[in-house]
Amino acid sequence: MMLRVLFLLMLCTGLPQAASAGDLPTPEHGPVLRIQGSNTIGAALAPALVEGLLSEQGLRKIHREPPDTANELRIVGETVQGRRVVVEVAAHGSSTGFTALKAARADLAASSRPIKDSELVSLQSLGDLKSPGAEQVIAIDGLAIILHPDNPLNQLDTLQLARIFSGEVKTWEDIGGRGGPIHLYARDDQSGTYDTFKELVLSGRGKTLGSTAKRFESSEQLSDAVSADPQGIGFIGLPYVRRAKAVAIVDGQSQAMLPLNSLIATEDYPLSRRLFFYLPPTGKNPWAQALVAYAQSSKGQAIVAANGFVAQTVQAMAVTPNALMPEGYQSLSRHAQRLSVNFRFEEGSASLDNKARQDLTRVLDYIKQQDKMSGQVTLVGFGDAKSDPARADLLSKLRAMAVRRELAKSGVVFREIRGFGAEMPVAANSADEGRIKNRRVEVWVY
Repeated sequence: MMLRVLFLLMLCTGLPQAASAGDLPTPEHGPVLRIQGSNTIGAALAPALVEGLLSEQGLRKIHREPPDTANELRIVGETVQGRRVVVEVAAHGSSTGFTALKAARADLAASSRPIKDSELVSLQSLGDLKSPGAEQVIAIDGLAIILHPDNPLNQLDTLQLARIFSGEVKTWEDIGGRGGPIHLYARDDQSGTYDTFKELVLSGRGKTLGSTAKRFESSEQLSDAVSADPQGIGFIGLPYVRRAKAVAIVDGQSQAMLPLNSLIATEDYPLSRRLFFYLPPTGKNPWAQALVAYAQSSKGQAIVAANGFVAQTVQAMAVTPNALMPEGYQSLSRHAQRLSVNFRFEEGSASLDNKARQDLTRVLDYIKQQDKMSGQVTLVGFGDAKSDPARADLLSKLRAMAVRRELAKSGVVFREIRGFGAEMPVAANSADEGRIKNRRVEVWVY
């Protein structure tokens, strides 16, 4: 009965409720939970979240048992009665998680990219994996472009990246650097990190990865190889920069941005991305439900941050005004602080996406805790470029109004609703991915 209530709460809110300690069943045989998919998530973050959940469930002697296969792991705890509780994690790439769900070899898929339409269709017998309860954003990550620490380059744009990684640009001198031939390092074809890079950098410019790229299943090994090669360049998830050097990235008319936590949290950084757990709506595993809920909790998000990713915890950030900002935005930044979240929308829709629906709860909690329910919040909308600037201004304000409508249901009274049209783009408007990122709503508090 308790598990049924838990599931109903998840369906209603899209932001799961954590199970209380000791609620979950512990069968005598086999793992209680099988997680497959992303190496970015599975290498360290998923095991750490599992350990946190096992501890919260009151289990003892929690430890890791690596099996014989690389990038696989067992996390084991023990009940008060001495029964072993085992969670299995296999981290061979995002696409393998969806394959495992279809073959009933996994209860939860970890993915460092959104589910593809083809995978959605293939898995429709498990329910709608794009529904708010199924698609859970557990963290934000940034793809860092990494070089050897001695490489003098500090900035690259996404078009340069596409030309470099496709093999069109062959030497560092061709882009103002030094060192001779460029050596490419990339994740393997099963990797969500590779899928994200392909989507954000290569495909939209009609490019494919150069055949000379050295491929890696392990994020750590790729990073270490680049940091040992003065001619090397690679792409990697934020926690795996390690000893390499990350460069600032420009996309279209955006400003150059380093992969800083503040810019990744708002998803303004051009190569930011979401990390997901996908929880099948049918045949629900109670441990999978509990892990998703734990990942979304304040304890889970603290583990996200401790593992080098960017938590979704809402914080206020001071923004330094500069001459590239519209005057109204400069004024706002002098008198208010921006929250570390952007609301974004489903593709081709005025509806908030699944992360935004989760963030409504987080932003509302912050506003209540900081006693800013009455006239101390401003919403600022942005959009992609239109042939008519007045239409872009109107649409950006309408997006802000959509967020206002949701928060007003809980009693928030706003100071102001602003729309800045296509000003201050964070991505190129030449591709759908960039236009979606530019259609955003910021939250400011006084």
